[in-house]
Amino acid sequence: MKVVNSHSREIHQPKAAIVTLFKTLASENDLMLATHKWSPMKLDKGLQVGSKGGHGPIRYHVQHYEPEEYIVFKFDLKGFDGTHQFIISEIDPNITRISHTIVMTTSGIASLKWLLVIRWIHDAYIEDAFDKVENHFLKDKKRTAWSLWVRLLRKIMQPKKN
Repeated sequence: MKVVNSHSREIHQPKAAIVTLFKTLASENDLMLATHKWSPMKLDKGLQVGSKGGHGPIRYHVQHYEPEEYIVFKFDLKGFDGTHQFIISEIDPNITRISHTIVMTTSGIASLKWLLVIRWIHDAYIEDAFDKVENHFLKDKKRTAWSLWVRLLRKIMQPKKN
């Protein structure tokens, strides 16, 4: 199955301010991803080409990286053939677009996993990340609501307490 999944948001800040946050991706002080709600991104060599890692059960490696422009990750997961990427684009001197796009082909059980679970969780994960970036600059914080399906999946997937 061919999958193209895109999210973008315009942030009313200069590109340099967003790049500063972008460079913390996968660090102990990640200012891009909502690590207080979701599994953090971990990369064995940090933000550099060839670095391997992922978040939660999703595995990938850094395929391309331009520190002030974009990062492209290649999936290292059976049934998921493709990439996901973050892009930072200046719209004007005080507006920057952040984008995340998945382009992949799924096969076998991976297609079912994408349709029923991963797509929904991924969409919430990225919107929460974009909220975090935007909230870095706002007094009145934004919070994109999770769908009922995401809330149910999160409840089901929570680790059991002993």
